[in-house]
Amino acid sequence: MPQTKKFIIDFDSTFTRVEALDILGEISLEGDPQKNQKLQAIKDITDRGMEGAVTFRESLEQRLEILKANRSQIDLLIKALKKKVSKSFERNKEWLEENAKDVFIISNGFKDFIIPIVTEFGIKKENVFANDFVYDEQGNIVDFNRNNPLSQNNGKAETIRNVNLEGDIYVIGDGYTDYEIKASGLANKFYAFTENVHRPKVTSQADHIAPSFDEILYINKLNTKFSYPKSRIKVLLLENVHPIAVELLKEEGYQVEVATGAMSEDELCEKIKNVSILGIRSKTNVTKKVLDNANRLLAVGAFCIGTNQIDLEECQRKGVAVFNAPFSNTRSVVEMAIAEIIFLMRRFHDKSIGMHQGKWDKSASGSFEIRGKKLGIVGYGNIGAQLSVLAENMGMNVFYYDVVEKLALGNATKMNSLDELLETCDMISLHVDGRKENKCLIDAEKIKKMKPGSILVNLSRGHVVDIPALRDAILSGHLAGCAVDVFPEEPKNNKEPFESELIGLPNTILTPHIGGSTLEAQENIARFVPGKIMEYINTGNTFNSVNFPNIQLPFLKDAHRLIHLHHNEPGVLAKINQVLANYNINIVGQYLKTNEKIGYVITDIDKAYEEDAIDALKNIPGTIRFRTLY
Repeated sequence: MPQTKKFIIDFDSTFTRVEALDILGEISLEGDPQKNQKLQAIKDITDRGMEGAVTFRESLEQRLEILKANRSQIDLLIKALKKKVSKSFERNKEWLEENAKDVFIISNGFKDFIIPIVTEFGIKKENVFANDFVYDEQGNIVDFNRNNPLSQNNGKAETIRNVNLEGDIYVIGDGYTDYEIKASGLANKFYAFTENVHRPKVTSQADHIAPSFDEILYINKLNTKFSYPKSRIKVLLLENVHPIAVELLKEEGYQVEVATGAMSEDELCEKIKNVSILGIRSKTNVTKKVLDNANRLLAVGAFCIGTNQIDLEECQRKGVAVFNAPFSNTRSVVEMAIAEIIFLMRRFHDKSIGMHQGKWDKSASGSFEIRGKKLGIVGYGNIGAQLSVLAENMGMNVFYYDVVEKLALGNATKMNSLDELLETCDMISLHVDGRKENKCLIDAEKIKKMKPGSILVNLSRGHVVDIPALRDAILSGHLAGCAVDVFPEEPKNNKEPFESELIGLPNTILTPHIGGSTLEAQENIARFVPGKIMEYINTGNTFNSVNFPNIQLPFLKDAHRLIHLHHNEPGVLAKINQVLANYNINIVGQYLKTNEKIGYVITDIDKAYEEDAIDALKNIPGTIRFRTLY
């Protein structure tokens, strides 16, 4: 059926993320001592014009007077604007090229810089309607073509009348002048485009608020490139997730909502409805009750190492992929462990408190170097192994114990049991995960096995150490000191009080769960976790997922990707392929990975197929979740 829909697209703040004359001002006013004031004046005039507070012609005259621009600066402007094309138009370049005859740019901007930008997206030069600069002999911009309807008030509507388009006309823009086309009875619909700018006066007049071009194509059933508009994917980020993560997810086109603190189970049950991606840190618990209320949840991102706050099995049963950041804060935790070991061995903490109280206690009693001492590491994962390397480089003799067979790094010595490690070493540093089996791993009995006068550092999980037993060991002098960063019960936010039996003990360093809290670590996590989630949403890749079978997939090319998550039971793959065969669907590539509970099948197929085939695949017994990507 021939395309009868014509799309009228605005340029400034719609096709591009910026107002072109604002960028031209950055260029033309370079070196002007009043540059900042003039740029703000240009922006204010632009906003008043867009909202209809001043006439467009007045707005144009005032801005050009401030700009004092030259023809030679237009090339610099074009170069800058090419980097500022709106993300959703970039994503849909192929659609614009294929439908160029039905796409028009009608702008109050200027052809001089618009045509070089939009023609790269296949839009025809003759389909661009915009203003013209008037230059003097020196190439200075001195005016605009005042006979051009677009230089006048309500000029867009007048231009469309003159073009005399046939078919349904849909207008896409962010300004009041775009709404005027619909108000003049010349368009079927006006889409308020809010990907870059949200103007309430404009959106209140819109037939539909469009946070992206994907959304417009989707609701008009014209989107053949993307299976679902990203602007409809809702993201909820809790616990002060780093702004870089927020920005990355927004740039991807998702709807992002941020909350500063953790949420209770009941709060999260209410908030998680219609959320597709949840981002948390260590204090938010994702329970079965929460997941039962998550009707659209695809993925959970733990912006930390641990995932014991997430019901991984229930996520698996419901087809929710979980990703964490197992390496991103490793260095930060290791540096803190080294620092605390030195502080405890030298009793710096007590000395510092004494100094603040006016006490001068210059003594070497109970103060030792770490060189030549025996460090025992419990848990030889990413953090334990890197601690091993740094400690050895500082002259320590390193011993370690892990329930899993791990290759020793450097000259580290593997111990056959936890008891043997505790009895041997001068200091013990804990780096185990949060599994239930590790609760009170270091209890009263284990602490008694530690060497008299040794120290204990816990930067792993709060429930790993029996706190009353640790208190008794410090007060009795059996242990010379301890450093604890994690606790069985922790405040949910910075306003709640902290309570612990360890408060006030000698040579005891207490920190508020900040082992990974460095700017470097938080930035690394903020980049890593969203990257993995976006890769999963966009391609189906589960590499580094905590609870899904890990598959590293090739790029999707000239095909549709079918993602089938199912209970791990015999015959599911055969049933999938039988459905495809029944509908004569050609398989371009297929990938399968299972774990003990679920199977994950990725099938790339030719683009042409009957929709009934999708329904048949969804109804295969044992299916947990099915998605189509393209």
